[in-house]
Amino acid sequence: MPILFEVQDHIATITLNRPEAMNSIDPATRGELHEVWKRIKHDDAIRVAILTGAGDKAFCTGSDLKKTMPPQESFAELTFGRAESDHLLAGLDTDKPLICAVNGYAMGGGMELALACDIRIAAENAVFALSEVRIGSIPGAGGTQRLPRAIGASNALLMLLTGDRVDAREALRMGLVSQVVSADALPGAARQIAERIAGNAPLSVRAIKRLVHSGLDMPLPAAIDTERYVFGLLRDTEDRIEGRKAFQEKRSPVYRGR
Repeated sequence: MPILFEVQDHIATITLNRPEAMNSIDPATRGELHEVWKRIKHDDAIRVAILTGAGDKAFCTGSDLKKTMPPQESFAELTFGRAESDHLLAGLDTDKPLICAVNGYAMGGGMELALACDIRIAAENAVFALSEVRIGSIPGAGGTQRLPRAIGASNALLMLLTGDRVDAREALRMGLVSQVVSADALPGAARQIAERIAGNAPLSVRAIKRLVHSGLDMPLPAAIDTERYVFGLLRDTEDRIEGRKAFQEKRSPVYRGR
């Protein structure tokens, strides 16, 4: 199976499972990822998701060029003629947090997958690159837009215009990842973050993610006004009352997403 998917304790784990092909994306993998994105978005049992790759060499090296042929349709047909987009990240618009555990090479579309996640941690052997400029192309799954937002324009342009690779320590310095751990410790580190998130009030978690992402495109006064509005929406939820009761009673809260 090109994708392994499991849910345990409100945490979904998605594993790209083509280690023999550096976990590259072929048409079958792309189709399964689209279904996974829908499941994460609509399954209330899932509060947070971890995305990683099988094996110890690569997280994902982008499209499998041996199995991915150029489309026969025109770009207009692909854009306007289909009910659903076939884009790699189509359907990945969710308020649920996504954690990427980068266990090796994250190249091209693989790095763009990582950039689409909210939190990125990396193994010490991780390597990042968007090298499309070297073959007369550009990153086509959000790389030119998400990378500057993650690490700033200067660092992003250095990577994008040279196509150079960046190792895990340099990725940490630039802010591309939040943590660097040993390869053996990576799955546990990602799981610990996910457990801490999953233990928090689901509505609050989703609201914070939406506020952060939407606020980046707003003037600060408008973003603060939106934050105050969302604070008011959450003020009388059952989970907020449960959080206060649990604090007073010195116990762990039991959140229900209501």
